[in-house]
Amino acid sequence: MTIELVNTGSELMLGRVLNTHQQWICRQLADMGWVVQRQVAVADTGKEICAAVREALERADLVIVTGGLGPTSDDLTRELIAEMLGRKLVMNDEIRTEIAKFFTSRNRPQPVRTEVQALVPKGAIVLPNSQGTAPGLAMEVPPGIYGDTKSWLIMLPGPPRELRPMWTEHVVPLLKGEFAPAENFVCRTLKTTGIGESRVEEIIVRHLDEQVKGGLEIGYCARTGEVDVRFVCRGPNASACVAAAEKITRRLLRDHVYGVDDEQLETVIVRLLTERKQTLALAESCTGGFIANRITNVPGASAVLLAGLVTYSNDAKEQFLGVSAGTLKRHGAVSEFVAREMVEGARRRTGADYAISVTGIAGPSGGTLEKPVGTVFIGLATRTTTCVAAKVNAFDRETFKYVTSQQALEVLRRAMLESKE
Repeated sequence: MTIELVNTGSELMLGRVLNTHQQWICRQLADMGWVVQRQVAVADTGKEICAAVREALERADLVIVTGGLGPTSDDLTRELIAEMLGRKLVMNDEIRTEIAKFFTSRNRPQPVRTEVQALVPKGAIVLPNSQGTAPGLAMEVPPGIYGDTKSWLIMLPGPPRELRPMWTEHVVPLLKGEFAPAENFVCRTLKTTGIGESRVEEIIVRHLDEQVKGGLEIGYCARTGEVDVRFVCRGPNASACVAAAEKITRRLLRDHVYGVDDEQLETVIVRLLTERKQTLALAESCTGGFIANRITNVPGASAVLLAGLVTYSNDAKEQFLGVSAGTLKRHGAVSEFVAREMVEGARRRTGADYAISVTGIAGPSGGTLEKPVGTVFIGLATRTTTCVAAKVNAFDRETFKYVTSQQALEVLRRAMLESKE
């Protein structure tokens, strides 16, 4: 099946809004065994929207359009596509009633313009919107209008909080009913850290010749502080082929593999601590609480995280962590010695099984020849040992914080894997 995705919205073209639809919808379709062949984003203008949809219908079995179904003057998709297909717009009383209920239930006045969302191209299937007022629409486009074969055109609202439930509740059943099941499709991603993209390929690729000959596709995606290894295979033997590739890769990359598919390093950390009934304390300076933020994004973190202390100033390091004023004076806040006292203070004062500390120079100023911008010290303390790792992460401030947090979590993960507790 040939699928094309058209995202509309001038805000996308101006860079004011991140286009998350392209990633999310493609992932949903891929998990069903269907891969999008082409995707485009266009501004909210009649010329651009019509050209993109017309071209897609000439090629694709399924065209999905997002955005432009709302009530404002720049929401043009519904009217433009109806005109393109020669479909008259008809007022749908059921939708109009639902729109009125939406405002009444929230004790808000209903703008007159919102009723335009109840206009439906003749013959279109209405996809109810449980989270907003703009319904989605699905239309079968007969052959000969823009392509030689029948196509399906699905229009979805722009806001993700409205689009995603609509997709699950209405689009998925429609696709399963109208299109034959895709051939067996398996996609598996191994998440790695502490090793570069080229090195990953160098280590594994020559050992996967048999699987590649069997139809395995290998992909690599370098991210900040990590590398994804993606295996894709189709056909009756897809599961066995991908499983074999995963087993070989895990054996070769060993502890560099920390998770699979959508797992994040913080998820793995919380799971390991939970399984072992162990706890964690954090003492952050240059990351400003970013490590704590990542940990607390994981459900169940309250069972393992005892405290996260953002001791940005020297006074805070002394007061809350017991860092010596003499150590700060002799070695400076960004030093192995301060990182050590920070992490030991955090562990001692909370009683946690593990503690992490970070202190560094995020930049863009503040560096010296001895300690350039990006210098960071990461401390790890257990009930028996303390160690400090020195890194230089010469990035912008936001990237510096992320990379440093990734390194700190990886130090902790490695320590837990090596521990016999």
